[in-house]
Amino acid sequence: MNDLLALLGIAGALAVGVVSPGPSFVMIARTAVAASRAQALAAAVGMGVGGFLFAIAALVGLQGVLLAVPSLYVVLKVAGGLYLAYLGVRIWRGAAQPLAVDAAGAGRAAAGRLRAFALGLATQVSNPKTAIVYASVFAAFLPPAVTLQFGAAVLALVLLIETGWYALVALGLSAEGPRRAYLRCKRWADRIAGGVMVGLGLKLVSSVR
Repeated sequence: MNDLLALLGIAGALAVGVVSPGPSFVMIARTAVAASRAQALAAAVGMGVGGFLFAIAALVGLQGVLLAVPSLYVVLKVAGGLYLAYLGVRIWRGAAQPLAVDAAGAGRAAAGRLRAFALGLATQVSNPKTAIVYASVFAAFLPPAVTLQFGAAVLALVLLIETGWYALVALGLSAEGPRRAYLRCKRWADRIAGGVMVGLGLKLVSSVR
């Protein structure tokens, strides 16, 4: 019973954090409307795997390492912030380029889905704050003695929540209506998305102070 309550607490806390808009949401949304449903879903899986890796790191004590070596946390935040800003600049620079969307065959190539997966994974792990969030949630809800079965259940829950939410975003925004709206205002949509990504990256870098 205590384990079930702990799992419910972790699920609720992580769900609130996952649905909060951030760089991951921006990346999935743009992939869904600009590329294809298949690539957006691949990116969603990448997000889930990134959250899964952070959850493993939190379970084995990454928070303690970062607190013991503050300079490592600073390096991770700067590197992650610069990477997000780099993605934003790329999106901004490509705003004026026309996009031909093949609704029937877009994303059919495995290479495209693999690139989308890698981008989703990289976007997720570029924000070290996520590791602290997971560590804090686990510290608040994990029982004193964590069994192997409970740890596996927690990791499965993290993968389900992360992948599930971003898959819903991918499915919703890859529909024909959102896609047509994006193509009509691609230049400004990309500039807004790129600006948001740059702003989030710079905010992460500036927070080291």
